[in-house]
Amino acid sequence: MFFLLSEDSYGTFRLLNLSSMLWINTPDLKLLNASGQNTLVDHLGITFTEAGDDYMVATMPVDHRTVQPVRLLHGGASVALAETMGSVASVWCLEDRATQSVVGVEINANHLNSVPEGDTVTGTVHPLKVGRRMHVWEIKITRGDGKLVCVSRITIAVVVRR
Repeated sequence: MFFLLSEDSYGTFRLLNLSSMLWINTPDLKLLNASGQNTLVDHLGITFTEAGDDYMVATMPVDHRTVQPVRLLHGGASVALAETMGSVASVWCLEDRATQSVVGVEINANHLNSVPEGDTVTGTVHPLKVGRRMHVWEIKITRGDGKLVCVSRITIAVVVRR
C-alpha cells in the first residue's frame, strides 16, 4: 500500500491512500511524449506507451543512436532510459507542479544481457518509495524476446521550483 501525507495551504494534514493509483496527476501519454520533443528523449527515440495504476512503460529502439561501435546497446542509453522513466514518474507524483520540481540524485544500473542493433528495449518503472521529498524507483529493461537486459534504481529529490 502507498500513502502520502499531504499538507494543504491551511496547514491541515491529510493522508492520501494511493493504493489504487500512485499518480497524483493522471499521466497523459500524448502530452508526455510531446513534451520530450527536441530533447535527449526525442533524440534516443524514447516513447512512453503505457501508464498503469503504479507503473509506466516506455520503449527505445536499438539503432545507430543507442549502440556501441560493436553494434550492441550502449549501457549509457539504458541509463538514459531509466533516468527518463524515473524522473517522469516522479513528476506525475507531485502535488503541485507549479511550485515543485524533481531532480535526480543517484542512479545505478546492472547490465545483465546484451541487445543487438535492430531490436527494441522496453522499460517498466515501479515505485520503491514515494515520499514528500524523496522518490526511489526501480526500472527493469527487457529486450524484444523478454529477456532482462538491465535493472536500475534511481533516487529523485522533490525540490521547490526556482
